[in-house]
Amino acid sequence: MKTQDRSLDEDALAMADLAEIGDWTVIAGPDDDDAGEAVVRALVHRVMAATNWKPWPLETGEVIGGEMASWGFTTPRGSTMIVFNGLAFADCPNSGWSAYEIGPDDLQAAEAGLDAHWPEHLALATQYWGQPDYVGDDSNPAFDDEWEEGAGAGRRHLAVWLRPGAQYQLYSNRPTKDPLTTAVGVNYSVYID
Repeated sequence: MKTQDRSLDEDALAMADLAEIGDWTVIAGPDDDDAGEAVVRALVHRVMAATNWKPWPLETGEVIGGEMASWGFTTPRGSTMIVFNGLAFADCPNSGWSAYEIGPDDLQAAEAGLDAHWPEHLALATQYWGQPDYVGDDSNPAFDDEWEEGAGAGRRHLAVWLRPGAQYQLYSNRPTKDPLTTAVGVNYSVYID
């Protein structure tokens, strides 16, 4: 198993950006599986109307494909955000602790790493988002469905903050032997209602 342990600076910037959005209902799109140029353009217009995020520009000759359902944005703090009709997340590859190339004999070490680094991620999120509405982990037998049905499935830790039109979820994935989990870390997403 290999690990990386980097500062949380990128996550701090992205969490500050997410904290500035008071109402996600204006960003939410239709709850369907539609994709394509019209879907993406409508999404971009909603995000631009509600935030000061800049959409990624189309390169010369680039087109929005029929399978596209999301778009990227850059915030004034330099964070990269990926937004779908019902989901938003920050792309912060150089922030925080993660483990990869996990083998079948590394699961306990991966769990120990998540447990050791979860508190610093939770403290950072709390700094920007306030006290969470829910915090739990898989040591609780009811964890998978405790927050809401299936919310803890596949996760080792979960914290949730409720916002108008969205839930902010900070979580770590649960390492498993079958199928083998090959990478773990602490992540966060905005689930838009």
